Amino acid sequence: MRKRLWLILALGVIAFGIGVVGMLDRLQYGLRNVGYGSPIPWALWVVFYIYFIGLSAGAFLISSLVYVFGFKQFEAIGRIAVFTALIALITALLFIWVDLGHMERFTEVFARPGFHSPLAWIVWLYTAYFFLLLAEAWFLMRRSFARGAKQGGFKGGLYRILALGTKEGTPADEERDLKVVRVLGSIGVPLAIAFHGGTGTVFAVTIARAYWYSGLFPLLFLVSALASGGALLTAVAAFIIPNGYRRHQDLVISLGRLLLILLLVEVLMEVAEFLVSLYGTAPAHTAPIQEQLFGPNWWIFWLLGLVGAVGLPMLVLVTAGRRSGLAVGIVALLSAICFVGIRWNIVLPGFVLPELPGLEHALVEPHLNYLERYVPSLMEWQVSAFAVGVALILFAIGYHLLPLEREAGGETWQKQEVSQ
Repeated sequence: MRKRLWLILALGVIAFGIGVVGMLDRLQYGLRNVGYGSPIPWALWVVFYIYFIGLSAGAFLISSLVYVFGFKQFEAIGRIAVFTALIALITALLFIWVDLGHMERFTEVFARPGFHSPLAWIVWLYTAYFFLLLAEAWFLMRRSFARGAKQGGFKGGLYRILALGTKEGTPADEERDLKVVRVLGSIGVPLAIAFHGGTGTVFAVTIARAYWYSGLFPLLFLVSALASGGALLTAVAAFIIPNGYRRHQDLVISLGRLLLILLLVEVLMEVAEFLVSLYGTAPAHTAPIQEQLFGPNWWIFWLLGLVGAVGLPMLVLVTAGRRSGLAVGIVALLSAICFVGIRWNIVLPGFVLPELPGLEHALVEPHLNYLERYVPSLMEWQVSAFAVGVALILFAIGYHLLPLEREAGGETWQKQEVSQ
């Protein structure tokens, strides 16, 4: 395993270990020790949920550029994009699962569905999307499993199981597999748009929260997904593929150009949302914007969102990023991480105003705090560390074991075992 995968694995194990304490608290005491309550029912875990769902949708849609629309310049990142989308989806579902009051009741959406509920719709879409990702990943890698099954050791045994009887085949057989992948990807594109747009719809149909009640919100979710997923894949191409930012600099710079376009569209969407909200004088529209700009958590908008997620990356991408794969990789990683701040400002500012004037002063109790007093509890951070740790561990182990890197003459790049 390359040094950077060891680093990812080590960070994952540390985060997992820190998070186990929080998960035990969550399982034993439920939501007793969270920092939110009735006035703020969606908080830190929902922020991370929509963040990872966005990463998943964005990564998958970019993989579709290769397998559906034929952008061969991104082919080296195709398998990795599908794998990243799968890991991000699992992490997102883990976050929303721990947010449920009764975690054991998640099956109710299948056993006793509410057919008029957008929440039920997106759960069914997630399920279909999950199995589609598994199928697409298998068809992409099954010939590699068949070839790798010839080797000895644990990996050879694993590949024999995962091959499910597939033979090594000929180039014509691989071409037929790619046609199946193209069909699955063509189904997945509207599916990914539907489920992530549906996540935005859950916010947009909440009429009691004017900040969200807008037809622009589902589109904003999609644009943010593409931008954050593109940033993550660019960072993976630069730092996880062996010598990515040097040997495959053209790929990384091409991904950087795509990321620049996506970030520009993200900025335009955010500006449109702000201008429309600030044009009126209704507090329900202006207060959430003022909360982002000048509230106690102002730094999330200015430092994480404006500077870290979009401003600095765009500046570097139009200057040093035009010729340096390393510069592109660094700012892409920065953008991917800082997009958490943009997701925070989608969720939390919507709760800045109570539904009834004066409600925030009617009763003082820890779980009846409003936004200006909400701070994620230690348990919330620990559970978040647990989920992120699971994601990092799955990514590191999966990347090491699976044939995710493009094959050339039957040998994957992984077998070069380049230490960095």
